[in-house]
Amino acid sequence: MRQTFDESTDPSFGPNHVPLIRQAMDAQGLDGFLVPHEDEHQNEYLPQANDRLGWATGFTGSAGAAVILKDKAAIFVDGRYTLQVRDQVDQAVFEIRDLVEGGVPAYLETATAQGQTIGYDPRLHSPDALEHLKAAAAKAGATLKAVAPNPLDIAWGEARPAQPTAPVVPQPLQYAGEDSAAKRARVGEALAGKNADATVLTAPSSIAWLFNVRGGDVIRSPLPLGQAILNRDGTARLFLDPAKVGDDLRAWLGNEVRLETTDDLPAALVDLKGKRVLVDPGQSSAWYFDALAKAGAEVVRGEDPCALPRACKNAVEIEGALEAHRRDGGAVTRFLHWLATDAQTRTVDEIEVVTRLEGFRQATGALKDLSFDTIAGAASNGANVHYRPTTRLNKKTETGSLLLVDSGAQYLDGTTDITRTVAIGEPSQEMRERFTLVLKGHLALAAIRFPAGTTGSALDALARAPLWMMGLDYDHGTGHGVGSYLGVHEGPQRISKLPNFVALRPGMIVSNEPGYYKEGAYGIRIENLQYVTPAEPITGGERRMLGFMTLTLAPLDRRLVVAEMLTKDELAQLNAYHARVWAEIGPRVDGEVRTWLEAACRPI
Repeated sequence: MRQTFDESTDPSFGPNHVPLIRQAMDAQGLDGFLVPHEDEHQNEYLPQANDRLGWATGFTGSAGAAVILKDKAAIFVDGRYTLQVRDQVDQAVFEIRDLVEGGVPAYLETATAQGQTIGYDPRLHSPDALEHLKAAAAKAGATLKAVAPNPLDIAWGEARPAQPTAPVVPQPLQYAGEDSAAKRARVGEALAGKNADATVLTAPSSIAWLFNVRGGDVIRSPLPLGQAILNRDGTARLFLDPAKVGDDLRAWLGNEVRLETTDDLPAALVDLKGKRVLVDPGQSSAWYFDALAKAGAEVVRGEDPCALPRACKNAVEIEGALEAHRRDGGAVTRFLHWLATDAQTRTVDEIEVVTRLEGFRQATGALKDLSFDTIAGAASNGANVHYRPTTRLNKKTETGSLLLVDSGAQYLDGTTDITRTVAIGEPSQEMRERFTLVLKGHLALAAIRFPAGTTGSALDALARAPLWMMGLDYDHGTGHGVGSYLGVHEGPQRISKLPNFVALRPGMIVSNEPGYYKEGAYGIRIENLQYVTPAEPITGGERRMLGFMTLTLAPLDRRLVVAEMLTKDELAQLNAYHARVWAEIGPRVDGEVRTWLEAACRPI
């Protein structure tokens, strides 16, 4: 569980492996190879054995891609990783390019040539993404070719870590709130409504949710790697590595779920001949579409039918999330007290910050894992949005600087994610003013009421508006979905500039995390999780509106708030939040921590 502080948990990451990959490319008659970050399950966070992009380039971020050609190579990252990629990747080998603006397709149009053959692994790419890539290569006269095994895996060879085999275990009904049979029947009805006979599920989070199981194959997420076929009558076939399966799991799944091995999957897809099979092109790789088409099945493209019901938490899951955040709030409050006292009188480094925070969470006795590696950026490191401390980059706190800490935990009853920005010593007026701009956006998004059918994209500008009015912005989304003891990043909902067509619905959990980053100086982010509440009438209103209830409970740093910049309503909202923190977290702490918390939560 402990966070590591080397560049990767695999010591082979970092060296230049491109020559080995090019040798394997040459043996397969390839002029290039596409290296996505995603693995066979389209995971964001990967088991070490599947982090091909990390092994090839040294880059350890959670999003990106690379193209390796015979005479050049490029790596693509988004705005969250522009600083990290420069630090981790050898720029003599890889040109650094933007993942969003043009991305890999634009590169293929200009960097490939007539007659060239670029390899790809169909297990690692969605079919929609492949269509864009093929079209881009065709403009240059190049061709994309499916290869198996791929040249990167050949080059990695025996040094590649083994696939994970963590046990798959039941998730009790006291946390899940709905048994698997009911979920399977509900999703089966949705399949019938789409005139589909079955669906192939490859997303680990959907498998975990549908069968009420959890695993440990994916770093920081209790997810099992596997696949499933769900029929419209609610019966299912679940494909898992036998090493993960115990007798308790067989009993838990019951008679309507046929447990098979991953080696049985290709034959099971052949069994779907003549059936209408729903597959999500955003979650399942092109390999499944090719295999089903070859088997004679009729493929129906559509969203993973588990995604939306999984996102809309039931009453038991919401109550679990509330309790998990109270527990986590106590741990984070003890940590913030430490930052406000001991860490103010001596210099501490980022690794100590991370270790202390994890220790406070461990002391709850309920911590199962972190929900992601803790981001602790002191001073200029805070400007790196997804910075992770390493022994090489580890920075000490500085008087007159800011410390940004983004962290989360996995508990049986919920997943947490919280960011707090803390002043070390006396902050500058600029820091306070920009913190307050971020706070204004955060408060606006927490307070908004909105009609049913509203998407997160429609709300995103609320969090940015105070920054925009000062000519400022941030290069990441404002909110992501969060699972119930599942992934800390969960769709299909999100709050961002990017278009999103999934309406926010009651029970959905999203983050609220605007920020500001001054390169070379400091970073600011305020993040709470909140869930969508049912419609409640507004006096004098003509439509029933949805709203948000905040889950995260921990004080903000009062020293960074410029009260004069807040409106009367904003001050009342901030004070009401702190009053709730005191009411719910105060009883969970004692002694000096309780005294400090009472002062931290006093009205401004």
